[in-house]
Amino acid sequence: MKYMHPRPSSIVAALYTARDLKVDVAILHGPSGCSFKHARLLEEDGMRVLTTSLADNEFIFGGQKALEDVLRYAEDKFSPDRMAVIGTCVAMIIGEDLQSAIGGAGIKTPTIAVDIHAGYIENIAGVLSTLEAAEQAGWITMEELDRQRFMMGKATEVERLRGAACQSYIEPSRGDLKHKAAERLLELARSGKRGVAILNAKKETAYMFADELIALHDVCPGADITYIVNLDQRGLPKTRLDAEIILREMTARGVKPELIGALDEYGANGNNLGKRILEIAPVFALIAGVPHAIPQEYTQGIECFSITNGPRQVAPLHALGHEHVMVEIDLHPKTLGVRNIVESEFGAVLRSLV
Repeated sequence: MKYMHPRPSSIVAALYTARDLKVDVAILHGPSGCSFKHARLLEEDGMRVLTTSLADNEFIFGGQKALEDVLRYAEDKFSPDRMAVIGTCVAMIIGEDLQSAIGGAGIKTPTIAVDIHAGYIENIAGVLSTLEAAEQAGWITMEELDRQRFMMGKATEVERLRGAACQSYIEPSRGDLKHKAAERLLELARSGKRGVAILNAKKETAYMFADELIALHDVCPGADITYIVNLDQRGLPKTRLDAEIILREMTARGVKPELIGALDEYGANGNNLGKRILEIAPVFALIAGVPHAIPQEYTQGIECFSITNGPRQVAPLHALGHEHVMVEIDLHPKTLGVRNIVESEFGAVLRSLV
């Protein structure tokens, strides 16, 4: 399928994966403006992002010297434990040998080369290219690489079937009014009807999506609600740490959830969550993070309150029968670099109604 709306970049996906691998310095081998916004955001998360700032002269004569210079600068300036060189469209077009530049720089820091560009239909190419380089460097096991391949495949499948990649063009939307949905959710929870509250979030976005569940517990502590979260500690180093931190804080704030899945298993978690929903047989469900991972047959007849951070996810969720769909705008920038749960807009609205 050819998408008419913008889709995530493989280059950016490679940068985020490098961060999850505890890379201290990532070097983008390309023009200075390539992936600028995400590079800047990732620096809020503790990873230095440098660029070789390739310009028209290097487009013709090559940029290996520029890359070697930046590699040496990064090692001298930051004394990193790990580095990654991330390719770009320019590096690919002019045929740059990233691994050769790493060798030629004479650096001692363990460094991987990720040959990637933005010309892939799905951004998971950037994830897998980074992980394959990490496996070759001994940073992760082949078992973990295979696990990640499976998870990325399931995440892509979910997006194509029920997500923002299910149509050629999807109109972005801010979703339903949060105060209206909050009023209805409180009405159901206070009526004694059985409910379920699910966190099925992608990596660091859970720092805010978890607040939706905490807020519901804050305002309806005695309600008949089963809480479920994907906070099992599996995956890359940062992913495991984030799950540990979020689960600890949720527990400290009174939520005692069931664990189903890990933060990188959001795409493969749908059937397991769906089967648990059938066992609980709720009247209503609050689902935060990636609600569309749960196949439609598990949510039929349930009044769903779904929360996403994707404006193009609103229409597909409504099409699945989710009656209330809310968007947490600017969630991702607010959850980069944090190490504690961040209050959500919907959570704040819920609390304001009490």
